[in-house]
Amino acid sequence: MADDVVLVEDRGAVRIVTLNRPQRRNAIDLPLRIALAERLEEAMADSVVRAIVLTGAGPSFCSGGDISTMARQEADKTRPRAQAAQRVVRAIWGGPKPVVAAVEGSAFGAGTSLALACDRVVAASDAVFSTAFTGVGLAGDMGIFASLPARVGPARARQLMLLPRRVSATDAHRLGMVDAIAQPDNALASALADAQTMTSAPPLAVREMKSLLGRWPSDPFAMLDHEVDSQAKLFDTDDFAEGVSAFHDRRQPVFNGS
Repeated sequence: MADDVVLVEDRGAVRIVTLNRPQRRNAIDLPLRIALAERLEEAMADSVVRAIVLTGAGPSFCSGGDISTMARQEADKTRPRAQAAQRVVRAIWGGPKPVVAAVEGSAFGAGTSLALACDRVVAASDAVFSTAFTGVGLAGDMGIFASLPARVGPARARQLMLLPRRVSATDAHRLGMVDAIAQPDNALASALADAQTMTSAPPLAVREMKSLLGRWPSDPFAMLDHEVDSQAKLFDTDDFAEGVSAFHDRRQPVFNGS
């Protein structure tokens, strides 16, 4: 497997993870999904990294699954391929660090799923989204049946899935699929600025936030207990003590994740 299908670059405490198949508009084949999961898992485990930016090389974020590598096959042979895609989303959702998607150009099919799996989506104003799965006889994966309804509501999600269309970045922002709009060719810079801001947040609290948000939707009364557990853990941390001390000293806190 070629290691260069996913590139990694650190900018301070932010790790940029880049899909690197520009000749295929960053279409996701099996080697890419394995490499992407590995790079995300490594970033989540690296104590130096506080936030992650996910983007694509070239003019497109991700054109979806690589149809040129797809063929009819029995379910037991397809399952490992599908599980490899879900491993990427598990790394994003289960990891303790925020992930910001920087979307330029097209995000179709699994590309839309991948962007929506992130904690924040920054899109260039000329970017285009589409679920597009039905075009190849598929329903969709990479978490889209959780992320899309959570962002736009179940009724709108149903229409976007059953009647797939190209959605401009402006419309995606209005619907809630996108969190911020950037100028063309500036999505990465804007996402990096957001990620840099996130690096100043207390890492342990961010981890608990992601864990709690990952439990939605759930029994609201059970969520009360989960929130108590998280608060109880965070009150006994150096970061909490630093936050209180900085408040009294009228200075910016410096969190170290301990």
